[in-house]
Amino acid sequence: MCLVALAWNVHPRWRLVAAGNRDELHARPTAALARWSDAPILAGRDLRAGGTWMGLGPHGRMAVVTNVRNGRAPPYAGPSRGALPLRFLAGTDAAPAYAAALAREPGRYAPFNLLVADAEACAYVGHGPAGEGGRRLTPGIYGLSNGALDAPWPKTTRLRDVLAQWIAAGEADLEPLWAALADERVADDALLPDTGVGLALERRLSAAFIREHDYGTRASTLVLVGHDGGATIIERRFGPGGVFEGETALEATP
Repeated sequence: MCLVALAWNVHPRWRLVAAGNRDELHARPTAALARWSDAPILAGRDLRAGGTWMGLGPHGRMAVVTNVRNGRAPPYAGPSRGALPLRFLAGTDAAPAYAAALAREPGRYAPFNLLVADAEACAYVGHGPAGEGGRRLTPGIYGLSNGALDAPWPKTTRLRDVLAQWIAAGEADLEPLWAALADERVADDALLPDTGVGLALERRLSAAFIREHDYGTRASTLVLVGHDGGATIIERRFGPGGVFEGETALEATP
């Protein structure tokens, strides 16, 4: 998952709304959004390492992870970051406590950003050059890509703004959120971050939706969690070249 906008306790119906894209190598084996048979989780699954990038757990628990892009860092060998959402979704730790515990484990995982939410709180923890320790989030709308939380990357601010406008308008139609996730606009060079991967790659990665043959947007996902704990998760999947491959929607009772 390389882009997500999240609204926490600002919508009259939904205590949490999240919209995100997972960008990954198309060759990486992945299972579609489903109810897991071995854990109380609704999520897609990384079949190489066994974790997930975004999903729902019991009582409206939600988690999403992104990597931190740093072309100057040496290769990392260690546990998969996909285990971080999985541990939270399948567990019972309160969101702030879980984030605080991860903040005390610097260096165990490759650099990451993680957002977790339960019935009472939403929390963020980041490990990376611009990361920070775990903290509880106040009600508001947040954006996250492969930098720090709310870093002003063009695709992050665009998606966050669309989510804010959608909430302010009292929309029920999800199409504006899907359209924002499908945005293929490339940002102006002057607005691009410098993550050490070179200007050409920064341009290619600056769109919300990346349509390439070997690497690109594999899934677009919407999560809506009601104040009563009932939730919906919807996933649209894409193959090489951005070809649509299917959609799955699952409901979770309070």
